[in-house]
Amino acid sequence: MKDLRPALVQAQQGHLYRRRRVLDSPQQPRLVVEGRPLLSFCSNDYLGLAADPRVSKAFHRGLEHWGSGSGSAHLVSGHSRAHHALEEELADFTGRERALLFSSGYLANLAVVTSLCGRGDTVIQDKLDHASLIDAARLSGAGLKRYAHNDMAAARQRLAAARGEVLLAVDGVFSMDGDLAPLPELADLASQHGAWLMVDDAHGLGVLGAGGRGSLAHFGLDADHAPVLMGTLGKAFGTAGAFVAGSEALIETLIQKARSYIFTTALPAALAEATRASLEILRAEEWRRERLASLVARFRRGAAEMGFKLSASATPVQPLIAGRAQTALAWSRLLEEQGILVTAIRPPTVPKGSARLRITFSAAHEDRDLDQLLAALESLKP
Repeated sequence: MKDLRPALVQAQQGHLYRRRRVLDSPQQPRLVVEGRPLLSFCSNDYLGLAADPRVSKAFHRGLEHWGSGSGSAHLVSGHSRAHHALEEELADFTGRERALLFSSGYLANLAVVTSLCGRGDTVIQDKLDHASLIDAARLSGAGLKRYAHNDMAAARQRLAAARGEVLLAVDGVFSMDGDLAPLPELADLASQHGAWLMVDDAHGLGVLGAGGRGSLAHFGLDADHAPVLMGTLGKAFGTAGAFVAGSEALIETLIQKARSYIFTTALPAALAEATRASLEILRAEEWRRERLASLVARFRRGAAEMGFKLSASATPVQPLIAGRAQTALAWSRLLEEQGILVTAIRPPTVPKGSARLRITFSAAHEDRDLDQLLAALESLKP
């Protein structure tokens, strides 16, 4: 039996060891972490809905009606009227024929890739795609071909050399850099080569585009341009789970073939009711996206004036690149000493040499919160 301890010691010595923090408060900008109050700038709760009272009330009503568990997989006896209604509302929200719920974005990506591709086929991905897309491609048995981040010439070469069924899978918003994929160009390439275009819009839905419809809407694209859309519910929606939206044929194919759908217990129906409430708020309250844009613009101005090098991101994800993991950890500690929580992101989550602080914003942040962050960043000035 292999001794696991040396690898753990090596991770600690390389400043790559990961530790969990225990929260004593709801998910919101001002947290209590292990008994200490901290101002958080590292959550994906972009619209501030994770602790919204209206969403919580819908969850409670769902618990009273449906109970706490679904009891089984969707295809056995776990698919409730609440699940069905949420799927229909998500399909309408994304402008697609159908939507299918999953228990996580990881499972949703695994379902799509393994259902559409197998041995003899090709999956093409940006090198900064979500880990779940990479793992899904490997598990599918298809050939995985990756191209340098947002390099359209390299993507074109990969498509030209692809064999079998071809799936071009890309993040709409890249989770660690905050920049957008060039979706119009990718849609054209996919169309030219007869490939599926799949957009993982975990960090775009709710945040970008008219009504929060995501990165595709931001570029004026629809289902004809990107037949497969994956979205998560644990970020801007403020709940948990994920969905895939697409054509009737796509969704029925996933229901019949996707092992991560067929063999997974459905999310609690009460959670579906909570998500229906958050979707209604997300669609109606444009001020949340306007607030985010205002916070991001002001942060970028302030950070640039301090001399920080910023990525090409206009989204709530604003990385400050430290380079070494040790530096990123030191920056995180300095901010925490001033009452601010920003987690250091290190390899293998990001490429070696690009450890960073991943600063994220929420519509629930107040002006005084941003003031406090900018004042604290003075201690990290390059």
